[in-house]
Amino acid sequence: METPTLRVRIRYWFDRHMARGSIGLIRILVIFSVLFVLLMTGLILLFGFNGEQEGAGVLWNSIATIINAWMPSYEEGSLGYLIIMALTAFAGLLVTSVLIGIVTSAIEERIVGLRKGNSAVIESGHIILIGFYPGEYTLLGQLILAAGDDPCTIVIGAEMERDETEQYIADNVDVPKNVHVICRTIDPFDPGSMEKLSVRTCRTILVSPTDDSTTVKILLAVSSLLHETGKSSVRVNAILSKEENRFPPLLAKKLNVITLQANDTLAKIIAHSCTQTGLSEVFREIFNFEGSELYLMPAGSFAGLSFAEVMRRMDSGVPVGIWHDHEMHMNPEGDMHVLENDRILAFAEESDSAVLREEGIVVPEDAEYVPVKPERTTETLVFGNRSTLKVVLRELPENVRKVTLVNWDHYNEEMIRSICAERDIILELAEGDTRNERKLLEITRNAEHIILLSNYGDEEEADMNTIFLLLNLRELRDKYHLHYNITAEMRKESNQSLIAYGDRTDFIVASSMSSLLLAQLAESPQLLGAFREILSNEGNEVYMKRASNLSCTGTYTVRQLRQILFRQGYIFLGYMTNNGSYRFNPPLDETAEIKGTDSLIVFGEH
Repeated sequence: METPTLRVRIRYWFDRHMARGSIGLIRILVIFSVLFVLLMTGLILLFGFNGEQEGAGVLWNSIATIINAWMPSYEEGSLGYLIIMALTAFAGLLVTSVLIGIVTSAIEERIVGLRKGNSAVIESGHIILIGFYPGEYTLLGQLILAAGDDPCTIVIGAEMERDETEQYIADNVDVPKNVHVICRTIDPFDPGSMEKLSVRTCRTILVSPTDDSTTVKILLAVSSLLHETGKSSVRVNAILSKEENRFPPLLAKKLNVITLQANDTLAKIIAHSCTQTGLSEVFREIFNFEGSELYLMPAGSFAGLSFAEVMRRMDSGVPVGIWHDHEMHMNPEGDMHVLENDRILAFAEESDSAVLREEGIVVPEDAEYVPVKPERTTETLVFGNRSTLKVVLRELPENVRKVTLVNWDHYNEEMIRSICAERDIILELAEGDTRNERKLLEITRNAEHIILLSNYGDEEEADMNTIFLLLNLRELRDKYHLHYNITAEMRKESNQSLIAYGDRTDFIVASSMSSLLLAQLAESPQLLGAFREILSNEGNEVYMKRASNLSCTGTYTVRQLRQILFRQGYIFLGYMTNNGSYRFNPPLDETAEIKGTDSLIVFGEH
């Protein structure tokens, strides 16, 4: 290899410094200015153009001339002196012009960088939301609602540029003055990039719902960063769709990661809601930060009371369980006492809204209430997805007698038939082109409940298939005066809004329901066990019960209704009138006229 020439070396040095950006350019200008000043000063002194000036004065005049780019006056010296200083002034003009360009460019780069969200966040006690997707605003909206009137900072890290993210949020989310939303552009798979979100000082981290592979990689990147910074106590909350992609439990515990299985969760909500018209709104009330939701509150003035006494005396909130010795006791026995260090799980509007009232009138113990067991429903139709079918069948209410699977591909056939046999459910199959009106009428004529499960491929395609089938079922129901209700699962919140209108018998479940749960767990991770029990067919669940079936027809105070239902094993959360209006968490002394066709919203085991 040939030895590089001096010219090549100088060029290489120049290119290397230019590549360093603004700082490199300024360094070159400084070096050039110093060398040029020394050269011009040396020439003046060498040729004796300085006259009576000393060397220091000539040097200072050269520096002043190149900095100010000021042409010398003809009276300042000899012709040679004027020519050299004029050259110095021209050099100064060049240096000044280049410097102005460098500074302008640097400022512009900085502004562009700020717009792109490349600067680091200096916050503490904030919530980090990793991932942002236009059209999906439920999670952010719930975090804002959870803040209430308290100051709150939410830092969003997304691959989208900052100004674009901020514009989407400004157009679609109402952010109050007490909530500060900060957006940054990051690589969600790079722990170093994620560090700009101030992870080590945050309160909790949420991963916005997306596909499982992306979520798992983000979880690993976050966990790696937390481990490196020694902040493994920070909670990380995420949604995973498929059970087989679940985060290993031991690793999740070690890294303080909480994950929910979205598909299973939605399947459970669908199974519980499909036969109980109106239950979907109850789930939204429980999991939503609007209205009443579940809170863990200190025992406070309720310490020392039995759970039955708490039930009779708690106002502006309904006791649902007791958190004792790091274990949740849902709907406990009436004689279980609340200890000073216990916490009460309450259904209330705020975490501190529940208050203790005087004892009031106690319903006599010998009052008889004979609940009527409802008959098993005749037929439930299931269209669609094979992967969550087993979960739906396991979680269907006990009053489901018969299930018909439409165009079933016999996936997991042995397991499906085993579940039906275990649940004493009659399993039938229906085949045919569901786009044909006559065939669809034949399949649905005797149905009471129809479930539309989504196919977990392309979200848009899956949602459009559901929408077309839903519209045809609605048309069929109106045209032939059929009486089935429809429970449809949607993948995208924006698609759900297109068809969720004016028909309370149709419950549209979107992936936004998982975001509601995720936001709740971000505030209170201890609620995970309670949510799992509510969404399971084992233990206590939420029911819509006909008032006539629970011997509660007539005029009662809310205190009386609580006592009557608690003796039957239920906790009274509210009621729905026959015209579809809801009343959640009514005041203790409010009087309600309950008709036989009204539905009582209760929480219990059977």
